[in-house]
Amino acid sequence: MKRSWWYRFTFLLIVAVISGISIVPTAFNFKESDNFPVKSKINLGLDLQGGLYMVLGIDFKKVYHDEVKGYARRIEYALKDEKGYGLTVGGIDVEDAMDPKITVKFAASGHVQGAKDVIHSNYNGFIRITGEGDNSLQIALSPKVKTDIEEQSVKRSIEVIRNRIDEFGVTEPEIVSQGKDRIVVQLPGVKDIDRAKELIGKTAKLEFKLVNPDVPMSQITGWLEAARKEGIEFKKGDRFSDYVRKINEKVQKDLPEGSVLAFEKKVNAKGDVEQMIPYVLEGTARLTGDDLEDARVQFNQQQNQPEVGMNFKSRGAKIFGDVTGENVGRLMAIVLDGNVYSAPRINGKIPNGRASITLGGQSYAAQLKEAKDLALVLRAGALPVQLDFLEQRTVGPSLGADSITKARFASIIGCILVFAFIVIYYKISGTIAMVTLGLNVMVVLAMLVGLEATLTLPGIAGIALTIGMAVDANIIIYERIREEIRKGTGFYKAVENGFNSAFWTIIDANITTALAGICLLNFGSGPIRGFAVTLLIGIFATVYSSYFVGKLLFEFYMNKVEGQDLSI
Repeated sequence: MKRSWWYRFTFLLIVAVISGISIVPTAFNFKESDNFPVKSKINLGLDLQGGLYMVLGIDFKKVYHDEVKGYARRIEYALKDEKGYGLTVGGIDVEDAMDPKITVKFAASGHVQGAKDVIHSNYNGFIRITGEGDNSLQIALSPKVKTDIEEQSVKRSIEVIRNRIDEFGVTEPEIVSQGKDRIVVQLPGVKDIDRAKELIGKTAKLEFKLVNPDVPMSQITGWLEAARKEGIEFKKGDRFSDYVRKINEKVQKDLPEGSVLAFEKKVNAKGDVEQMIPYVLEGTARLTGDDLEDARVQFNQQQNQPEVGMNFKSRGAKIFGDVTGENVGRLMAIVLDGNVYSAPRINGKIPNGRASITLGGQSYAAQLKEAKDLALVLRAGALPVQLDFLEQRTVGPSLGADSITKARFASIIGCILVFAFIVIYYKISGTIAMVTLGLNVMVVLAMLVGLEATLTLPGIAGIALTIGMAVDANIIIYERIREEIRKGTGFYKAVENGFNSAFWTIIDANITTALAGICLLNFGSGPIRGFAVTLLIGIFATVYSSYFVGKLLFEFYMNKVEGQDLSI
């Protein structure tokens, strides 16, 4: 055999061994505690292991009500500061619940035009004037603001829900928006339905806590390292709240009195925790979300940089002024549901209840994204969205087990029929095809483990389609070889020409299928994405196993028979 063949065979051996080891925990249902080098198993979707499926709706009537009220309050502040006008904010007109209006009454009729000028100057595009009297104006939200509210309400609701999912230890939750006012939540493996509904639907808990400046980061790192050596470590699938509780119990004697250890989580696109930044915080919050009236992204005119502007209610404004005046230079952590989202520095006393959080050390795009995310978090606590449970379905584990059993049975019968056909029709060449098909399935399952993808019933259908495509690729190659033999070409050359002429046909067929799979993955949701994932993985495995591995095995076969025979 040529040296290049041995290189390719070594690579094949490595792929086969890694794939086999990767799927062993799933095949034999190993547990985390079992002594095996690979711990990860294929994640099963809601339809295979059971769990909870919910559709949540957002009532935008309340959101619009709170929003127009907040704008009226800010206009009141602006007119008093800039013009010195005396005015009162009246009740809200909810005759049209989806377009609430509020009336602002002035002490003098001459103030109306000045108020209109301030509104057009400061709130153009955000507020529209819907009515005018001798000494009053009626205002409502602009269509642009209402559109932004719809988008942001769904986003911040998803943010809050995702932040709480770790309470269930769910490894692959599915939380996606559906239309403009609905959120679909799928929690595979969840059994405590009432607890899930209570936790997901509760109001977000927003707190402002001062960071203890007397505990250096090196000391905190030492605590965490000592805890890790004792087995207290956060791992994927664990409840983050359980880890925080355990680590606080461990370091309680070392913490300053009345302090707690909290973390800022850095997560990737899949929601996995990549980094945890620890902070020692005061145990009691100085301010809560109840004291915050509004939070929005704004732009610093001097530096032309995005920042987050906050407006506190009257009670919160006084507390915030006292806290900032007494703690200039210290960090104040913004904590949502027990997790630190940001810890900005207090640069000076802020007495009027209106503060801004500046963001530095990043590109403009990164600053803008962080500002939007932070404003979203603050508003999740300041203006909680009421989530209504519109639909709920519980998929029992027995149904999932039945689905797995039937899918396994169907797969076995299908494989037996396919293998029987190709062995009878193509003889020894058919046996080679069987080997490549077996490797194909192993690689697909191993990549599902490695990518931590979720296997669903449509995903199993994708694997079945992959096997069909792999058989089709083998048939194309074998028929090309037969054509070469009928032309009188020698066996060695017939095999080489057959593989070469079939290559671009196989590539073309798989590329077009991959493009369709990419569209399904990007624009589909739930089961459709599950099908697309296994389909795309299967395409890669099919090209490698059917063409490259098949060619490798044929070279070995032809070398053994010295090119004198070809069973095909």
